Amino acid sequence: MEAVWPGIYVGEDSLFQCIREIRTALNDTERRMIKLVSGRGYLFTAEVTARQESVALQPAGRDMPVSNASVMANSAGTSDRRGSRKVLTFAALAMLCAIATIIGATVFSSRLHDVLGSGQSVIEVLPVVDTVGDSQSAVLAQGIAAEMINGLAAIDNIRLIAPQEQSPAAAANPISRIVGEADFLLQSELQKSPQSWILQTRLIKVSSREIESVAEITLDANEPDKQRLASRLAAGAGYELANRLNKLGETDSPTPRSGAASVAIQQATASINQTTKERFATARSILEKYLSDQPDNTDLQIALATLHLRGIQLAWYDPAEAKAAENEARSLIEHALRTKPNSLPVLDIYCRFLTATNQFSESLVACARALSLNPWDGAALFQLGLTQIQLGRFEDALATFERADRFDTPAVSRWTWLLGAGWADIVLNRNEDAIGWLQRSIAITPGTGRAHMLLATAYQRLGRSDEAKQALAQGLQLRPGSTAANISLPIRNTSPIYLEAREKISRTLIELGLPAGDEAQKSDDRN
Repeated sequence: MEAVWPGIYVGEDSLFQCIREIRTALNDTERRMIKLVSGRGYLFTAEVTARQESVALQPAGRDMPVSNASVMANSAGTSDRRGSRKVLTFAALAMLCAIATIIGATVFSSRLHDVLGSGQSVIEVLPVVDTVGDSQSAVLAQGIAAEMINGLAAIDNIRLIAPQEQSPAAAANPISRIVGEADFLLQSELQKSPQSWILQTRLIKVSSREIESVAEITLDANEPDKQRLASRLAAGAGYELANRLNKLGETDSPTPRSGAASVAIQQATASINQTTKERFATARSILEKYLSDQPDNTDLQIALATLHLRGIQLAWYDPAEAKAAENEARSLIEHALRTKPNSLPVLDIYCRFLTATNQFSESLVACARALSLNPWDGAALFQLGLTQIQLGRFEDALATFERADRFDTPAVSRWTWLLGAGWADIVLNRNEDAIGWLQRSIAITPGTGRAHMLLATAYQRLGRSDEAKQALAQGLQLRPGSTAANISLPIRNTSPIYLEAREKISRTLIELGLPAGDEAQKSDDRN
């Protein structure tokens, strides 16, 4: 619906109405030609053939009827052929519209066969077991199940089936049940402590009874928004589940990985999360050292490429260094893509690289591909939102950031979409809303400086000049040497709408005392 009818209210039953109309046009009353593929969409299964008919010709001027599985082309009479073609064309166009609607969320997938095709893992999603047993928990359990199913249904290369009828004893021990079609069972249990709601999930391989994945998600029991609570509990478990399914589905050779490399990546990640230039340099040294010893380690390649992109986006490289860092990041990512083309971490960094280097058409495709494998991936949603902002699609960007916040996964990226939502609200001139988002982002990761400058902009527009100057001073302390010319993202391939909004932010910051910057900086920015 977002792909076909953006910005337009369309009822939830519109899709089903379209399918009914198509079935009526094709006289498919027994639903043999258009079949529902659970968790995936609709499949057109009939063979369409054209043949010359030598007998029983229809009188001219009448449309030839369309039968269940064939369309007959009458050689006698132009109007007969036109009638058949008209019905067939209508049916084909209608089916194309339906298919476009169904696969809107995965429209950038590499092959339609991957969306509808065979060879998929089949998952049976069991009802969420409610151990609390009151009306509130029952509603929450249903909401979690619906959110989980909706998310899993958007993932490529898996198929969902409805739970089988079972006795209470079988429900308590799902591993013991006999399952015909399912490869995996997804078992979930909702619990509650005085302080928290707790969701536990297990992905169980049916053939071996092995537990492939376990997740336990804990959220505040006092959360007043129950829909948000259901979304976050489901997303927390779903994010881990999607990552595990992606690893199980990898057919590539495993990445060589040592315990020392894992520790190095963790140390580097901890350093860059502090977001200071000194810690950034430390993280780079750690990763480069280990990658020199393990040049084919995909995890190290991704970690170093990620670090380079952060340095580029935070302007911690001078122009010459930034270009070299970009080239090295590209080389690392290309190698990782050749090794693991369907790996979520690789697709995530590719999505980020294309966004950071202003290759927006390509980034839309790459980010959508990552989301087709993990729809709860807030990091990919953040990059998608950044692309939408720079293309001038501010409302779309805000919706994307809000979607990431609704899921709140992964936690390490939480500050990013909060910053993005604040930025989107500022370019939409919703400054009060922007302040809330930006303050939440700064509370998690205060070190970027960019959030403080956006916060200063929102304060100044609301006439809160003292708070604006204080926020700007904090931003300059975190990012010394900042100017209006070097704090913004590069403008290559960006929309004129975005450039106009960006210029307004720059003027506000210059009024508050941010140096304008020289022409050389502006030239670098344009490039």
